[in-house]
Amino acid sequence: MSRTATVKGHLPFGPYRTWYRRTGELPGAGPAVVALHGGPGSTHDYLVGLAALADHGYPVIHYDQLGNGGSTHLPDAPPGFWTPRLFLDELDNLLDRLGLRDGYVLVGQSWGGMLGAAHAAARPPGLRGLVIANAPASYPLWLKEMAVLRGRLPPGVDDVLRAHEEAGTTDSREYFEAMMVFYNRHVCRLSPWPQEFQATFMEIYNDPTVYYAMNGPSEFHVIGSLRDWGVEDRVADIEVPTLLISGRHDEATPETVRPYFELIPDVRWEIFENSSHTPHLEEPERFTQVLLDHLKECG
Repeated sequence: MSRTATVKGHLPFGPYRTWYRRTGELPGAGPAVVALHGGPGSTHDYLVGLAALADHGYPVIHYDQLGNGGSTHLPDAPPGFWTPRLFLDELDNLLDRLGLRDGYVLVGQSWGGMLGAAHAAARPPGLRGLVIANAPASYPLWLKEMAVLRGRLPPGVDDVLRAHEEAGTTDSREYFEAMMVFYNRHVCRLSPWPQEFQATFMEIYNDPTVYYAMNGPSEFHVIGSLRDWGVEDRVADIEVPTLLISGRHDEATPETVRPYFELIPDVRWEIFENSSHTPHLEEPERFTQVLLDHLKECG
């Protein structure tokens, strides 16, 4: 955790509010780092370790995307309210209100990586660099690979999962326990899970509005509005230096990540051999060094 002072608050976003946390002073010696968390419908908690980058001269901005954590919750919003454009607009609003347009780097994890790629593809002038961590290039690719990973689970586990998915009983204890077999293999292989990851996990279950509407009941059963969405058609427009990160045991398998590597002009791909979906927690020292090396390249 960074020793640098932090500031927390809320930013107006239309009639709503976005919770944010700034670690380090603005402007800093280097560009500000804006962390885009996963989900959709997750929170910043599991990425809080990125705040340590402020000790190296990079101010860090965390925020909770609309609908979760400290931001405005909208449990009665219709599923169609939750769109990628909504969250891209929220990101633009945050950049403007915090005065970050002169120089910033996006670090997007999982869904946040897809969001960051979509933002970067529009070539915003202040963007200095991009990190796409553990993010598929599209949900159709993700679903194809989920079938492969589910087929490799211990005997009987996928049968339990499918039975509940077909019956619509994914809120059952049996489904949760079978789901955890997958999560402990391909989402976070640490035991026990770090406190900050547990906090994020519980936040989703405390208010699953966004996650259920856009994703579905689990990482591998995507039946929400994102099931056909992806960024493959736009990432070739990304002009900034891009760091691509994935774990050897990641639910975001190499096949889901490869389009970024093949299509983004200036890209480097780092695979973390002892990690799944959360290398920043599973291999934190190497992750920090790889990230710092990339930030130096971004200026």
